[in-house]
Amino acid sequence: MPADAPQQAALERLTRFAPFDRMEPQHLLWLAERLQPRAYAKGELVQTPGSGPADSLFIIRRGIIHGEQDVTRAQENAAWLELHEGECFPLGALIARRGVTSSYRAGSDAECLLLPAADFHRLLQLSPPFHDFCTRRIANLLEQSKQIIMSQYAQTTSEQQTLSSPLSRIIRREPVSCSPDTPLRQVLANMHKLRIGAMVAVDDHRKPIGIFTLNDLLARVAGSGCDLDAPLSEAMTPNPCTLPPHALAHEAALVMARHGFRHILIEENGRLAGLISEKDLFSLQRVRLREISNLIRNAQDIATLKGAASDIRQLAHNMLAQGIAAEQLTQIISTLNDLLTSRIIELERALDSAADAIEFCWLALGSEGRLEQTLNTDQDNGILFALPEGEDAGEVRRLLLPFAKRINEALAECGFPLCHGEIMASNPKWCLSLEEWQETFSTWIHRGDAQVLMHSSIFFDFRPLYGQEELAHRLREWLNHCIADNRQFLKLMAINALGRRPPLGIVRDFVLDSDGDYPHTLDLKLNGITPFVDAARIFALAAGLAENGTVPRLRAAATAWRMEPAEVNGWIDSFLFIQLLRLRLHHEQIAQGQPLNNRLDPDSLSNLDRRILKEVFRQARKLQSTLESFFQY
Repeated sequence: MPADAPQQAALERLTRFAPFDRMEPQHLLWLAERLQPRAYAKGELVQTPGSGPADSLFIIRRGIIHGEQDVTRAQENAAWLELHEGECFPLGALIARRGVTSSYRAGSDAECLLLPAADFHRLLQLSPPFHDFCTRRIANLLEQSKQIIMSQYAQTTSEQQTLSSPLSRIIRREPVSCSPDTPLRQVLANMHKLRIGAMVAVDDHRKPIGIFTLNDLLARVAGSGCDLDAPLSEAMTPNPCTLPPHALAHEAALVMARHGFRHILIEENGRLAGLISEKDLFSLQRVRLREISNLIRNAQDIATLKGAASDIRQLAHNMLAQGIAAEQLTQIISTLNDLLTSRIIELERALDSAADAIEFCWLALGSEGRLEQTLNTDQDNGILFALPEGEDAGEVRRLLLPFAKRINEALAECGFPLCHGEIMASNPKWCLSLEEWQETFSTWIHRGDAQVLMHSSIFFDFRPLYGQEELAHRLREWLNHCIADNRQFLKLMAINALGRRPPLGIVRDFVLDSDGDYPHTLDLKLNGITPFVDAARIFALAAGLAENGTVPRLRAAATAWRMEPAEVNGWIDSFLFIQLLRLRLHHEQIAQGQPLNNRLDPDSLSNLDRRILKEVFRQARKLQSTLESFFQY
């Protein structure tokens, strides 16, 4: 039956917004036939927690609706949520068949289109796009945004593999394998005949126990004069690295980059299932991750490493164009930066016999400690050293500081600015023995003042980057034990974290800075990712979790604190969207020759990205509300 004029007008307006822009015409018509308009005067309550189970879906046709935590806050004009035309509420309450947890009030004269709850649940069954949006709203919006970003950065085909693909989709052919007892002569003949660069040794159950590559041929056969009649087991690399078929290509790329491998074996249920080469990973992508890692690994001077640092930034752009997820891309950037830092330390250590004799661990702090670096990052690092019995910590520090200073200066040459707050290994405050780090952290935990809380947000995210990793693991175990036993300090950390509220406005969508060097912008780092980072850190420390990154911490916290998985996934998606915005912003600034910063003008975003950003900040407020409820003691 054709739609009448009012229905047709409703349909035309709805199709400007998600998820209606992706729904089938017949389902849109079904929806339009059941919508009932209702007007609300400014200040009028629309829904309250005491109204019983939610009985309708509200689609805003015009005006503004505010979400308020309770009547008291509403009277204080402290709305925490602002909804505009095309947005829907209360999805969570309808899906759970419960009452709303917030009060909804008209922030201006408004009109909503109401869909009865029974029809809402029927539409969930009829329309997959509607169901997907309602049950995983922010993830759905992010997928739409990602598609637009990819089309803006590069033209891709539906067949093109990306580093987000599972390894099972990249395997080109059955892996060639043999017994470890096979003579080398026969192995080489088979490799030549089949034109392959690797042979996998398997046991009687087809479990991979070794791999023989062209590198092994050069190093162990040609280089050492190994007898060609000797078994493969004498020349192969034993205990090869394996990944499951469902692992993503970017995980294999990271393993290759970290260890200099050219091949990764795929193992499923203890049996060889495939083999991935660097060519398989990167020939389709035209990226050079392993090339860059090899360049860094073999660099003999800082000039070469400066070039590699520039290549890292270009690689990030290429991967952004391919739609690589923000979580994966920041891990790749951080991993390559780790390799670059490690190579600088190796070069400097070879020239410093005093430092070379000391057992120490170079610590990555802050975003690098969390493996969350973007293209705009300064240095946050420290040194943790072992103090031999009977020796003086001050004397060991005296030997290490000039060494650390050269490393900090070399990193600055490679594009990592010196930290304005001097949180660097060359600062005597942050070049400490294990006992001194423990004493420093213990003092902070018992003080709990503003300076300490600021430092904890950087130093408690430490991670071993180079050297004696066991020292860092011992420090982490000690810190987690101390924090878990000090509930007052955790409360102070929570109060400090809650003081940085997401910049959602009441009059406008966002609260923007009105003065300073960047007026009419918001800070994607300070006001964007920080609420997620702070909350994840507190949950992890309180539960004694070993995870360092924000996303792994939130995932682990979901189990440790028995949080609702869907809610946690919303926080993770929100955090990663802001990281993606930062990466895009930094790329644009580099392309325009501008200094890198995290200041974003929301007016520069598309309507879709503005809507997602609003939802992201709402998720941040929900996370903060959860944090507050856990730490009210």
